[in-house]
Amino acid sequence: MKRSMNLRRHWTLVFLLTGQFSWVPAGMPVMAHEHPKGSSELDTTEQNSSRPNANSHPEHSQNSEPESQKTGARRGEFVIAPLPISSPALGTGIVPIMGYIFPLSTRDQVSPPSVIGGAGLVTNNGSRAFALAGNFYFKDDRYHAAAVYAHGNLNYNLYGIGTAAGNAGLKLPLTQKGQLFFAEFLRRIGWEFFLGPRGFSGDSTITIRAGGDSIPPPPDVGLQTNLRAVGAHLQRDTRPNRFYPRAGMLLDFTADFFSKELGSKYSFQSYKFNFSKFASLGKKQVLAYNLGVCGTGGQPPFYGNCAYGTNNQLRGYTAGQYLDRYMVSTQLEYRLELPKRFGIVGFGGIGEVVPGGDQLFQGRNFLPGGGGGVRFELSKRNHVNLRADAAIGKNGHTWAMGVGEAF
Repeated sequence: MKRSMNLRRHWTLVFLLTGQFSWVPAGMPVMAHEHPKGSSELDTTEQNSSRPNANSHPEHSQNSEPESQKTGARRGEFVIAPLPISSPALGTGIVPIMGYIFPLSTRDQVSPPSVIGGAGLVTNNGSRAFALAGNFYFKDDRYHAAAVYAHGNLNYNLYGIGTAAGNAGLKLPLTQKGQLFFAEFLRRIGWEFFLGPRGFSGDSTITIRAGGDSIPPPPDVGLQTNLRAVGAHLQRDTRPNRFYPRAGMLLDFTADFFSKELGSKYSFQSYKFNFSKFASLGKKQVLAYNLGVCGTGGQPPFYGNCAYGTNNQLRGYTAGQYLDRYMVSTQLEYRLELPKRFGIVGFGGIGEVVPGGDQLFQGRNFLPGGGGGVRFELSKRNHVNLRADAAIGKNGHTWAMGVGEAF
Protein backbone atom coordinates (compact mmCIF):
# COMPACT_ATOMS: atom_id res chain seq x y z
CA MET A 1 0.00 0.00 0.00
CA LYS A 2 1.28 3.52 -0.65
CA ARG A 3 0.48 7.27 1.08
CA SER A 4 0.79 7.57 -2.05
CA MET A 5 2.33 5.01 1.31
CA ASN A 6 4.99 8.12 -0.48
CA LEU A 7 6.79 5.97 2.95
CA ARG A 8 9.52 8.09 1.37
CA ARG A 9 13.14 7.24 0.91
CA HIS A 10 13.69 6.00 4.34
CA TRP A 11 14.96 2.55 4.16
CA THR A 12 17.67 4.84 2.87
CA LEU A 13 19.69 2.97 5.46
CA VAL A 14 19.44 -0.35 3.73
CA PHE A 15 20.16 1.22 0.36
CA LEU A 16 16.51 2.17 0.29
CA LEU A 17 16.22 -1.49 0.94
CA THR A 18 17.64 -1.53 -2.54
CA GLY A 19 14.53 0.25 -3.50
CA GLN A 20 12.66 -2.67 -2.14
CA PHE A 21 11.04 -0.78 0.71
CA SER A 22 11.19 2.88 -0.08
CA TRP A 23 8.92 3.82 2.81
CA VAL A 24 8.03 7.44 2.66
CA PRO A 25 6.74 8.84 5.87
CA ALA A 26 3.44 10.50 5.80
CA GLY A 27 1.53 8.01 3.96
CA MET A 28 0.95 4.44 3.95
CA PRO A 29 -0.34 2.50 1.10
CA VAL A 30 2.60 0.34 0.04
CA MET A 31 3.90 0.14 -3.50
CA ALA A 32 6.21 -1.82 -5.62
CA HIS A 33 9.27 -0.24 -7.15
CA GLU A 34 10.61 -1.04 -10.54
CA HIS A 35 12.86 -4.04 -10.81
CA PRO A 36 14.60 -5.38 -13.84
CA LYS A 37 13.15 -8.01 -16.07
CA GLY A 38 10.43 -9.36 -13.95
CA SER A 39 10.56 -8.09 -10.47
CA SER A 40 8.21 -6.52 -8.04
CA GLU A 41 9.11 -4.13 -5.28
CA LEU A 42 7.40 -2.81 -2.32
CA ASP A 43 7.29 0.89 -1.93
CA THR A 44 5.32 3.07 0.29
CA THR A 45 4.30 6.37 -1.20
CA GLU A 46 2.00 8.90 0.41
CA GLN A 47 -1.45 8.04 -0.60
CA ASN A 48 -4.43 8.28 1.61
CA SER A 49 -8.04 8.36 0.85
CA SER A 50 -10.67 10.97 0.52
CA ARG A 51 -10.28 14.05 2.50
CA PRO A 52 -13.24 16.36 2.54
CA ASN A 53 -12.49 19.47 4.54
CA ALA A 54 -13.69 22.99 4.95
CA ASN A 55 -10.79 24.45 3.00
CA SER A 56 -11.02 22.10 0.07
CA HIS A 57 -11.47 23.09 -3.53
CA PRO A 58 -14.79 22.79 -5.36
CA GLU A 59 -13.92 19.32 -6.52
CA HIS A 60 -13.56 18.32 -2.87
CA SER A 61 -17.28 18.27 -2.36
CA GLN A 62 -19.25 15.86 -0.27
CA ASN A 63 -19.61 13.68 -3.34
CA SER A 64 -15.93 12.93 -2.87
CA GLU A 65 -16.46 11.73 0.69
CA PRO A 66 -15.13 8.19 1.11
CA GLU A 67 -17.54 5.36 1.58
CA SER A 68 -15.85 4.59 4.89
CA GLN A 69 -17.23 7.87 6.24
CA LYS A 70 -20.66 7.52 4.63
CA THR A 71 -21.27 4.12 6.16
CA GLY A 72 -20.90 4.08 9.90
CA ALA A 73 -21.62 0.36 10.11
CA ARG A 74 -18.07 -0.59 9.18
CA ARG A 75 -15.22 1.09 11.00
CA GLY A 76 -12.36 0.03 8.78
CA GLU A 77 -11.21 -2.12 5.90
CA PHE A 78 -8.35 -4.56 5.34
CA VAL A 79 -6.28 -4.64 2.16
CA ILE A 80 -4.15 -7.78 1.69
CA ALA A 81 -1.90 -8.63 -1.25
CA PRO A 82 0.80 -11.33 -1.47
CA LEU A 83 3.00 -9.98 -4.27
CA PRO A 84 5.41 -12.25 -6.17
CA ILE A 85 8.92 -11.00 -6.86
CA SER A 86 11.45 -12.21 -9.42
CA SER A 87 14.51 -9.97 -9.44
CA PRO A 88 18.05 -10.51 -10.75
CA ALA A 89 19.25 -8.57 -7.71
CA LEU A 90 17.17 -10.16 -4.96
CA GLY A 91 16.07 -13.48 -6.43
CA THR A 92 12.61 -15.03 -6.54
CA GLY A 93 10.18 -14.91 -3.66
CA ILE A 94 7.20 -13.12 -2.19
CA VAL A 95 6.36 -9.71 -0.71
CA PRO A 96 3.30 -10.09 1.53
CA ILE A 97 1.47 -6.82 2.25
CA MET A 98 -1.36 -6.15 4.69
CA GLY A 99 -2.92 -2.80 5.57
CA TYR A 100 -5.88 -1.60 7.58
CA ILE A 101 -7.67 1.63 6.55
CA PHE A 102 -9.82 3.21 9.25
CA PRO A 103 -10.93 6.53 10.79
CA LEU A 104 -9.41 7.27 14.19
CA SER A 105 -12.77 8.73 15.20
CA THR A 106 -16.10 7.90 13.60
CA ARG A 107 -17.28 11.39 14.63
CA ASP A 108 -14.52 13.05 12.61
CA GLN A 109 -15.96 13.64 9.13
CA VAL A 110 -13.03 15.79 7.95
CA SER A 111 -9.83 13.83 8.52
CA PRO A 112 -8.84 11.29 5.87
CA PRO A 113 -8.73 7.70 7.08
CA SER A 114 -5.66 6.52 8.92
CA VAL A 115 -3.63 3.55 7.77
CA ILE A 116 -1.55 0.94 9.59
CA GLY A 117 0.16 -1.96 7.90
CA GLY A 118 3.12 -4.20 7.40
CA ALA A 119 5.11 -5.80 4.63
CA GLY A 120 7.68 -8.55 4.36
CA LEU A 121 10.26 -9.83 1.91
CA VAL A 122 11.48 -13.41 1.47
CA THR A 123 13.56 -14.52 -1.55
CA ASN A 124 15.70 -17.47 -2.54
CA ASN A 125 18.95 -15.47 -2.50
CA GLY A 126 18.73 -15.11 1.28
CA SER A 127 17.13 -11.66 1.48
CA ARG A 128 14.77 -11.24 4.41
CA ALA A 129 13.06 -8.07 5.62
CA PHE A 130 9.94 -6.69 7.24
CA ALA A 131 8.51 -3.24 7.89
CA LEU A 132 5.69 -1.86 10.03
CA ALA A 133 4.21 1.59 9.44
CA GLY A 134 1.34 3.84 10.35
CA ASN A 135 -0.12 7.15 9.22
CA PHE A 136 -2.64 8.87 11.45
CA TYR A 137 -4.98 11.82 10.79
CA PHE A 138 -7.02 13.39 13.57
CA LYS A 139 -8.66 16.48 15.09
CA ASP A 140 -10.60 17.39 11.94
CA ASP A 141 -7.48 17.02 9.80
CA ARG A 142 -5.48 19.41 11.95
CA TYR A 143 -2.71 16.93 12.76
CA HIS A 144 -0.86 14.21 10.84
CA ALA A 145 1.52 11.69 12.40
CA ALA A 146 3.58 8.90 10.87
CA ALA A 147 5.97 6.23 12.11
CA VAL A 148 7.97 3.44 10.44
CA TYR A 149 10.09 0.57 11.76
CA ALA A 150 12.00 -1.71 9.38
CA HIS A 151 14.50 -4.53 9.82
CA GLY A 152 16.21 -6.47 7.09
CA ASN A 153 19.00 -8.55 5.65
CA LEU A 154 19.34 -7.83 1.92
CA ASN A 155 21.61 -9.25 -0.76
CA TYR A 156 21.83 -6.80 -3.66
CA ASN A 157 24.24 -5.23 -6.18
CA LEU A 158 26.03 -1.87 -6.15
CA TYR A 159 26.62 -0.38 -9.60
CA GLY A 160 28.71 2.62 -8.55
CA ILE A 161 28.09 6.36 -8.45
CA GLY A 162 27.15 8.44 -11.49
CA THR A 163 25.58 7.98 -14.92
CA ALA A 164 28.71 6.43 -16.42
CA ALA A 165 28.79 3.74 -13.73
CA GLY A 166 25.10 2.99 -14.25
CA ASN A 167 25.58 2.73 -18.01
CA ALA A 168 28.54 0.34 -17.57
CA GLY A 169 26.33 -2.10 -15.68
CA LEU A 170 29.18 -3.52 -13.54
CA LYS A 171 28.00 -4.96 -10.25
CA LEU A 172 29.46 -5.43 -6.78
CA PRO A 173 27.41 -7.97 -4.74
CA LEU A 174 26.74 -6.70 -1.23
CA THR A 175 24.92 -7.86 1.87
CA GLN A 176 23.43 -5.19 4.10
CA LYS A 177 21.91 -5.91 7.48
CA GLY A 178 20.21 -3.21 9.47
CA GLN A 179 17.20 -1.56 10.98
CA LEU A 180 15.65 1.88 11.09
CA PHE A 181 13.04 3.94 12.88
CA PHE A 182 11.38 7.06 11.51
CA ALA A 183 8.71 9.37 12.94
CA GLU A 184 7.18 12.74 12.10
CA PHE A 185 4.40 15.02 13.32
CA LEU A 186 2.71 17.65 11.13
CA ARG A 187 0.33 20.46 12.01
CA ARG A 188 -1.94 22.41 9.66
CA ILE A 189 -0.71 26.00 9.38
CA GLY A 190 -3.25 27.37 6.90
CA TRP A 191 -4.13 27.21 3.21
CA GLU A 192 -4.03 23.42 3.49
CA PHE A 193 -0.30 23.48 4.26
CA PHE A 194 1.10 21.17 6.92
CA LEU A 195 4.47 21.63 8.62
CA GLY A 196 6.33 19.71 11.27
CA PRO A 197 9.49 18.02 12.54
CA ARG A 198 10.75 14.53 11.74
CA GLY A 199 13.49 12.28 12.97
CA PHE A 200 15.40 9.27 11.68
CA SER A 201 17.59 6.68 13.40
CA GLY A 202 19.14 3.59 11.86
CA ASP A 203 22.14 1.29 11.79
CA SER A 204 23.50 -1.18 9.27
CA THR A 205 26.48 -3.38 8.39
CA ILE A 206 27.65 -3.93 4.80
CA THR A 207 29.75 -6.89 3.65
CA ILE A 208 30.87 -8.02 0.19
CA ARG A 209 29.52 -11.27 -1.27
CA ALA A 210 31.45 -13.52 -3.61
CA GLY A 211 31.26 -13.01 -7.36
CA GLY A 212 30.45 -9.93 -9.39
CA ASP A 213 32.67 -7.42 -11.19
CA SER A 214 35.73 -5.42 -10.17
CA ILE A 215 34.16 -2.31 -8.65
CA PRO A 216 35.92 -0.41 -5.84
CA PRO A 217 34.06 -1.28 -2.63
CA PRO A 218 32.34 1.49 -0.67
CA PRO A 219 34.04 2.74 2.53
CA ASP A 220 33.28 1.20 5.91
CA VAL A 221 32.63 -2.26 4.48
CA GLY A 222 32.47 -4.68 7.40
CA LEU A 223 31.83 -1.93 9.96
CA GLN A 224 28.59 -1.00 11.65
CA THR A 225 27.30 2.41 10.51
CA ASN A 226 24.86 4.55 12.46
CA LEU A 227 22.74 7.26 10.86
CA ARG A 228 20.88 9.88 12.89
CA ALA A 229 18.96 12.85 11.52
CA VAL A 230 16.45 15.53 12.34
CA GLY A 231 14.49 17.36 9.69
CA ALA A 232 11.35 19.14 8.59
CA HIS A 233 8.45 18.28 6.29
CA LEU A 234 6.24 20.79 4.43
CA GLN A 235 3.21 19.46 2.56
CA ARG A 236 0.11 20.70 0.75
CA ASP A 237 -2.34 18.03 -0.33
CA THR A 238 -5.68 18.83 -2.00
CA ARG A 239 -6.45 15.40 -3.47
CA PRO A 240 -10.07 14.36 -2.74
CA ASN A 241 -8.96 10.73 -2.56
CA ARG A 242 -5.38 9.84 -1.70
CA PHE A 243 -5.56 6.26 -2.94
CA TYR A 244 -6.94 7.15 -6.37
CA PRO A 245 -6.92 10.93 -6.96
CA ARG A 246 -9.06 12.29 -9.80
CA ALA A 247 -8.31 15.95 -9.03
CA GLY A 248 -6.21 18.13 -6.79
CA MET A 249 -2.47 18.25 -6.21
CA LEU A 250 0.27 17.13 -3.84
CA LEU A 251 3.23 19.36 -3.00
CA ASP A 252 5.84 17.82 -0.74
CA PHE A 253 9.21 19.09 0.52
CA THR A 254 11.48 17.38 3.04
CA ALA A 255 14.86 18.35 4.49
CA ASP A 256 16.85 15.89 6.61
CA PHE A 257 20.10 16.77 8.41
CA PHE A 258 22.37 13.89 9.38
CA SER A 259 25.00 14.95 11.89
CA LYS A 260 27.85 13.42 13.89
CA GLU A 261 26.65 15.48 16.84
CA LEU A 262 23.50 13.33 16.79
CA GLY A 263 25.52 10.11 16.73
CA SER A 264 25.56 9.68 12.96
CA LYS A 265 28.61 8.16 11.24
CA TYR A 266 28.20 10.63 8.37
CA SER A 267 27.29 14.31 8.27
CA PHE A 268 25.23 15.22 5.21
CA GLN A 269 21.96 16.81 4.12
CA SER A 270 19.16 15.37 2.01
CA TYR A 271 16.55 17.55 0.27
CA LYS A 272 13.58 16.21 -1.71
CA PHE A 273 10.79 18.00 -3.56
CA ASN A 274 7.79 16.26 -5.10
CA PHE A 275 4.87 17.75 -7.01
CA SER A 276 1.93 15.80 -8.45
CA LYS A 277 -1.14 17.18 -10.24
CA PHE A 278 -4.29 15.27 -11.22
CA ALA A 279 -7.03 16.17 -13.71
CA SER A 280 -10.20 14.30 -14.60
CA LEU A 281 -10.77 13.82 -18.35
CA GLY A 282 -14.18 12.23 -17.81
CA LYS A 283 -15.95 9.90 -15.43
CA LYS A 284 -13.45 7.08 -15.97
CA GLN A 285 -10.30 8.88 -17.13
CA VAL A 286 -7.53 10.65 -15.21
CA LEU A 287 -4.37 12.40 -16.33
CA ALA A 288 -1.62 12.48 -13.68
CA TYR A 289 1.63 14.48 -13.72
CA ASN A 290 4.64 14.16 -11.41
CA LEU A 291 7.85 16.13 -10.89
CA GLY A 292 10.57 14.98 -8.50
CA VAL A 293 13.79 16.75 -7.47
CA CYS A 294 16.47 15.48 -5.09
CA GLY A 295 19.68 17.04 -3.80
CA THR A 296 22.37 15.89 -1.36
CA GLY A 297 25.06 17.90 0.42
CA GLY A 298 27.95 17.05 2.72
CA GLN A 299 29.58 13.60 2.76
CA PRO A 300 26.84 10.94 2.46
CA PRO A 301 27.37 7.17 2.27
CA PHE A 302 26.65 5.73 -1.17
CA TYR A 303 23.11 4.80 -0.12
CA GLY A 304 22.50 8.39 1.05
CA ASN A 305 22.72 9.74 -2.52
CA CYS A 306 19.73 10.35 -4.77
CA ALA A 307 18.73 6.98 -6.24
CA TYR A 308 16.91 6.83 -9.56
CA GLY A 309 13.83 4.62 -9.67
CA THR A 310 13.46 3.97 -5.95
CA ASN A 311 10.19 5.88 -5.54
CA ASN A 312 8.77 5.34 -9.01
CA GLN A 313 10.34 8.59 -10.22
CA LEU A 314 10.60 6.76 -13.51
CA ARG A 315 9.76 3.13 -14.13
CA GLY A 316 11.97 1.08 -16.44
CA TYR A 317 15.13 1.23 -14.32
CA THR A 318 16.70 -1.05 -11.74
CA ALA A 319 16.30 0.70 -8.39
CA GLY A 320 19.65 2.18 -7.45
CA GLN A 321 21.54 1.49 -10.68
CA TYR A 322 21.86 5.26 -11.12
CA LEU A 323 23.05 7.14 -8.01
CA ASP A 324 24.44 10.65 -7.61
CA ARG A 325 24.26 13.95 -5.70
CA TYR A 326 21.40 15.45 -7.69
CA MET A 327 18.39 14.00 -9.46
CA VAL A 328 15.39 15.31 -11.38
CA SER A 329 12.55 13.40 -13.02
CA THR A 330 9.23 14.21 -14.65
CA GLN A 331 6.50 11.90 -15.91
CA LEU A 332 2.93 11.81 -17.21
CA GLU A 333 0.43 8.97 -16.75
CA TYR A 334 -2.98 8.33 -18.34
CA ARG A 335 -5.40 6.19 -16.28
CA LEU A 336 -8.57 4.56 -17.63
CA GLU A 337 -11.09 2.60 -15.57
CA LEU A 338 -12.66 -0.43 -17.26
CA PRO A 339 -15.66 -2.61 -16.33
CA LYS A 340 -15.40 -5.43 -13.79
CA ARG A 341 -13.04 -3.45 -11.50
CA PHE A 342 -10.20 -3.46 -14.04
CA GLY A 343 -8.22 -0.54 -15.41
CA ILE A 344 -5.25 0.26 -17.63
CA VAL A 345 -2.58 2.96 -17.62
CA GLY A 346 0.07 4.32 -19.97
CA PHE A 347 3.02 6.41 -18.81
CA GLY A 348 6.25 8.03 -19.92
CA GLY A 349 8.84 10.49 -18.76
CA ILE A 350 12.47 11.52 -18.52
CA GLY A 351 15.01 12.31 -15.82
CA GLU A 352 18.68 12.18 -14.84
CA VAL A 353 21.23 11.93 -12.02
CA VAL A 354 24.32 14.19 -11.94
CA PRO A 355 27.16 15.04 -9.52
CA GLY A 356 26.52 18.81 -9.67
CA GLY A 357 23.52 21.06 -10.14
CA ASP A 358 25.23 22.87 -13.04
CA GLN A 359 25.12 19.63 -15.05
CA LEU A 360 21.35 19.22 -14.91
CA PHE A 361 19.43 19.14 -18.19
CA GLN A 362 22.41 18.09 -20.30
CA GLY A 363 21.26 15.69 -23.01
CA ARG A 364 23.96 13.07 -22.46
CA ASN A 365 22.65 12.47 -18.92
CA PHE A 366 18.98 11.95 -19.81
CA LEU A 367 17.33 8.69 -18.73
CA PRO A 368 13.97 8.27 -20.55
CA GLY A 369 11.40 5.61 -19.77
CA GLY A 370 7.83 4.57 -20.47
CA GLY A 371 5.37 1.72 -20.45
CA GLY A 372 1.91 0.60 -19.41
CA GLY A 373 0.09 -1.42 -16.82
CA VAL A 374 -3.07 -3.12 -15.61
CA ARG A 375 -5.10 -2.29 -12.49
CA PHE A 376 -7.55 -4.31 -10.42
CA GLU A 377 -9.65 -2.64 -7.72
CA LEU A 378 -9.03 -4.39 -4.40
CA SER A 379 -11.19 -1.98 -2.39
CA LYS A 380 -14.33 -0.31 -3.71
CA ARG A 381 -14.80 1.77 -0.57
CA ASN A 382 -11.46 3.58 -0.86
CA HIS A 383 -10.57 2.70 -4.47
CA VAL A 384 -7.29 0.93 -3.65
CA ASN A 385 -5.85 -0.75 -6.74
CA LEU A 386 -3.55 -3.69 -7.24
CA ARG A 387 -1.14 -2.60 -9.97
CA ALA A 388 1.12 -4.41 -12.43
CA ASP A 389 3.39 -2.28 -14.65
CA ALA A 390 5.83 -3.09 -17.44
CA ALA A 391 8.30 -0.39 -18.50
CA ILE A 392 11.26 0.16 -20.81
CA GLY A 393 14.26 2.28 -19.83
CA LYS A 394 17.56 3.23 -21.42
CA ASN A 395 19.27 -0.09 -20.71
CA GLY A 396 16.47 -2.61 -20.43
CA HIS A 397 13.01 -3.23 -19.07
CA THR A 398 11.30 -3.87 -15.75
CA TRP A 399 7.99 -5.10 -14.42
CA ALA A 400 6.60 -4.47 -10.99
CA MET A 401 3.55 -5.18 -8.84
CA GLY A 402 2.24 -3.16 -5.94
CA VAL A 403 -0.74 -1.80 -4.08
CA GLY A 404 -1.74 1.76 -4.95
CA GLU A 405 -0.82 4.04 -7.82
CA ALA A 406 2.78 4.86 -8.73
CA PHE A 407 2.19 8.48 -7.63
